[in-house]
Amino acid sequence: MALISKVGDIQQTHAYPLSLAPMMGYTDQHMRYMFRLLCPHLRLYSEMVTSATLIHSSHLRQLKYHSIERPIALQIGGSDPEELIFACRLATAAGFSEINLNVGCPSAKVQHGAFGACLMRTPGKVADAVNAMNEATRLPVTVKSRIGVDGYDHYDFLAEFIGRVKQAGCQTFIIHARKACLQGLSPEQNRHIPPLRYDYVYRVKKDFPELSIIINGGIDSEEKAVDQMNHVDGIMIGRAAISNPFLLPRIEKALGLRSEPIPSADTIIDRMHPYIQEQMAQGMHPRHILRPLSGLLKNKPGSRRWRQILAHPPSHPKEVYTVIENLIAFTRSI
Repeated sequence: MALISKVGDIQQTHAYPLSLAPMMGYTDQHMRYMFRLLCPHLRLYSEMVTSATLIHSSHLRQLKYHSIERPIALQIGGSDPEELIFACRLATAAGFSEINLNVGCPSAKVQHGAFGACLMRTPGKVADAVNAMNEATRLPVTVKSRIGVDGYDHYDFLAEFIGRVKQAGCQTFIIHARKACLQGLSPEQNRHIPPLRYDYVYRVKKDFPELSIIINGGIDSEEKAVDQMNHVDGIMIGRAAISNPFLLPRIEKALGLRSEPIPSADTIIDRMHPYIQEQMAQGMHPRHILRPLSGLLKNKPGSRRWRQILAHPPSHPKEVYTVIENLIAFTRSI
């Protein structure tokens, strides 16, 4: 489903029914590269990077990505309009396709920085941030949130939040269908313990039909993905895809997004080979480059030893290439 809207002089086009969630410690460049090989029709998101980091960083490695990853969105954490303006200009110059504001992370570190999920309690502040970001870029500025935070967990609160931020020019909302509990639950617990309230997200789409609404949380099968598309414009998958990467191409197929066959594990590893060589030539440690490949071996007999090797690979390039060749042979044999 596509939505084209005019907000001031900013034209925003959104047509991405399937996306991979931004996840700290996971969706780095190497992980995203692998998922692009798996899923040509997938929207990719970076790990969250704070606006303050972009301002004070001298090398801006957070803006690095491979051309194959496009279209790719940069997720930013922050609340200071001036910092966000600067970050948006950097993201635009770097060639990102979208800038996403994080209003859903519940971690204590993020709370200390006064951004993430705690911002939901101040929709006016989020609106000011979005307005400033829209003035700094012609890229789509989107927001990823929860359905609520702590005691602010009734639907009227969510609807007021959406309406206020919409007025600032946000036309796409990615909503994790759980509230965030900022006290007493860890970030990991916040991904599982608060109950899913898909009905809240469906109601947002019904009450704001002109908006593009992407749902996130608890979607771990093709059947669930297809059902969600009866209610919203798109779905975002997170850790279910990390533990089982082939879930995403199967969902692509179930949603009618792909006609090409789903590649096998050995095909993906073989196609990663030139990338691995390229990254090692640039000085990247093989442990970081090879880590995404472990997910391709899930539930395959005899794969435990290979996952251990990928977690602690040799450092010499020739030895790494031998590991890759033997891994391809292994995946073809099972």
